[in-house]
Amino acid sequence: MRDTLVLNASFEPLSTVTLNRAVVLVLQDKAVVEQAHPELRVRGAAVDLPVPRVIRLCRYVRVPFRRQAPWSRRGVLVRDQNRCAYCGGRATTVDHVVPRSHGGADSWLNTVASCAEDNHRKADRTPEQAGMPLLRRPFVPSPAEAMLLGLRSGERAALPDWLVTAPAA
Repeated sequence: MRDTLVLNASFEPLSTVTLNRAVVLVLQDKAVVEQAHPELRVRGAAVDLPVPRVIRLCRYVRVPFRRQAPWSRRGVLVRDQNRCAYCGGRATTVDHVVPRSHGGADSWLNTVASCAEDNHRKADRTPEQAGMPLLRRPFVPSPAEAMLLGLRSGERAALPDWLVTAPAA
């Protein structure tokens, strides 16, 4: 089962937590369930509550401003929806647009999702040198977009319709 989305009291996405942590927050009256799984329940001797998919904190939590989501290979695959930037097929790896051997960095704007075949075919060249144009340009997701993209990649129903936002292309 996927993690539970935690919203601030102002309905801004904060993070994800495990099911156990979400249940503890609700039982301690620190959070309320905004959306629950329709068929699953958490039951105990003195507890019977729906399995939370989205919870909202009762008190506002001030979060330090974060300009950019941290880069990760998994993040790149999620950002590109597991689609190869060269052929549109299923991506299984990450390719550097400017290869690391040519000074390319591990960054949002220099990495794209790729299938193993296209990654191998492009090798140690830029897309222009290899004659392999990108189907879509890489972009830097905001921290909130990165979190929502991560949730969306797993169980789309975990997010209410009003919270789902499309990433900037």
